[in-house]
Amino acid sequence: MIKSESIFHFEEEFELESGAKLPGFQLKYTTIGQLNKDRSNVAWICHALTGSSDFTDWWKDFFVEGSPFDPRDYFIICANTLGGCYGSTGPLSINSATGKSYFHDFPLVTNRDIIQAFDLLRQDLGINKVHTLIGGSLGGQQTLEWAIAQPTVFDHLIAIACNAQHSPWGIAFNEAQRMAIEADPTWKENDARAGIEGMKAARAMGMISYRTYYTYLSTQSERGIEKVDNYRAASYQKYQGQKLASRFNAFTYWTLSKAMDSHHVGRGRGSASNALKQIRAKTLVVGIENDLLYPVQEQKSLADAIPGAVFESLTSLYGHDGFLVEFDQFKKIVRKFLHAETKNNESVLQETPYDFKSLEDYNQ
Repeated sequence: MIKSESIFHFEEEFELESGAKLPGFQLKYTTIGQLNKDRSNVAWICHALTGSSDFTDWWKDFFVEGSPFDPRDYFIICANTLGGCYGSTGPLSINSATGKSYFHDFPLVTNRDIIQAFDLLRQDLGINKVHTLIGGSLGGQQTLEWAIAQPTVFDHLIAIACNAQHSPWGIAFNEAQRMAIEADPTWKENDARAGIEGMKAARAMGMISYRTYYTYLSTQSERGIEKVDNYRAASYQKYQGQKLASRFNAFTYWTLSKAMDSHHVGRGRGSASNALKQIRAKTLVVGIENDLLYPVQEQKSLADAIPGAVFESLTSLYGHDGFLVEFDQFKKIVRKFLHAETKNNESVLQETPYDFKSLEDYNQ
């Protein structure tokens, strides 16, 4: 299948939830497959914190021939989030009102702002119905907001490793990472590389929340007993920081972590429970049993609150990152959800052996 990358330009003033305004914006989006005659075969993906619109890069094994979302049958689309750095308007973009990059002046954006931008793209493409809306982590938060804001648009919703409101635990993790960025003496500069050393430290902190004790025990244990320094786990943290620094920037990391913190579907709607009751899509909520960042109880609570929702869980050595690794488990869960009768809610995992993947198979 041919992959297509495009840019959507919105030329009008765009008011954000905070009251700030952008003089317009653009979204980069990636598609694979073709729309069918009645445009009913759309699968729309919302990516995680440091993802891009190119889902064939970071989620490629889930959108291949023979998968639940086979590109021969579906038109699959993902847009880089507003506030991103992979072709969409974000802190490094040129502010048309000033002719300079936003940098520190880029306004606070929330998930509600982000899905409103996505919805303008959807309308521009003439897509009135989306067969399945799917996303994990930050992207999962966005799917919930979108399914609440436009309940008649989505037939199916798959929300993975996310929550109705970001927890104090999750906010604390993000604030610690932003403190690391702030501690970088270059952070105050208006330069694309400002705060980059701080972001490396922030990423190292984040990795601990994305994985588990057993991830590190399994993959980063020493092969001998004589070392007193230069441990594998230490070098792995530095590697992860450098890896992100080669493709991301501290301004975007800051902006999107703030968007994650601000997530609360109940804001302006009375309560999270009231908001989730507005979802009309047939919903699958997926949790990861040993997820430190989004504990599985958060997903169970979502499934309890969304009318008719089904809950399933993954077991993974890799904690929160498991939805990006455990493709066999995930495919079976999704395939059953899409094809089972609504009365049949038997757990797929009761009949599926676990198949832990090697960390080398996962390229975040």
